[in-house]
Amino acid sequence: MAQSFALTSSDFKNGDTLPKKHVHQAMGAGGDNLSPSLAWSGAPAGTKSFAITAYDPDAPTGSGWWHWVVYDIPADTTALAQGAGNAAGASLPAGTKQGRTDFGTKEYGGAAPPPGDKPHRYIFKVYALNTDKLDVPADASAAYVGFMIHFAKLAEAELVATYGR
Repeated sequence: MAQSFALTSSDFKNGDTLPKKHVHQAMGAGGDNLSPSLAWSGAPAGTKSFAITAYDPDAPTGSGWWHWVVYDIPADTTALAQGAGNAAGASLPAGTKQGRTDFGTKEYGGAAPPPGDKPHRYIFKVYALNTDKLDVPADASAAYVGFMIHFAKLAEAELVATYGR
C-alpha cells in the first residue's frame, strides 16, 4: 500500500469532535446532516476509481452503523465538497454512486449516537481501487459494497472524528 495516501477535511482534523453541521437531524440529534468536505492525495499507481465510507463501529447494534457509502468515484477526482452527499448527489462527479446506508437511504447520514453513550467514533475512509466500477446491485447494502471494496482495494486512508451527546 502507498504510505503517502492521505485523507483530510477542511471541516475537522483527525481526532476532533465532529462539528454539529455533520450530525444527523434524525433521532433527536438536531444537526444539519451535511457531509464533510474530504480531500485525498498520494493515490497509488494503477488507481482506476475511489470509494468512500463513513462508519460508526461503536453503534449499539452488534454490527456498527454505516453512515455513508460512495463508490465509482472517477480516478481523476481528489476531493468532495461539503454537502456533496445529499440525496440528489448533484455535486458528486459524473458516474459516482451512493449506496444504501443503515438509515435506509442513499445519502450521507450524520452522527446520531444515543444520548448518554460514550462518544462514538466516525471513521471516514477513502479507498483507491483497481477497477473503474464496482459490480454491485443498485440496492446493495453498505456491507456488500464494503465486501467488493475489500477485493478491489489498492490502498486506504482514514480520518476519524468523535461525537457524543
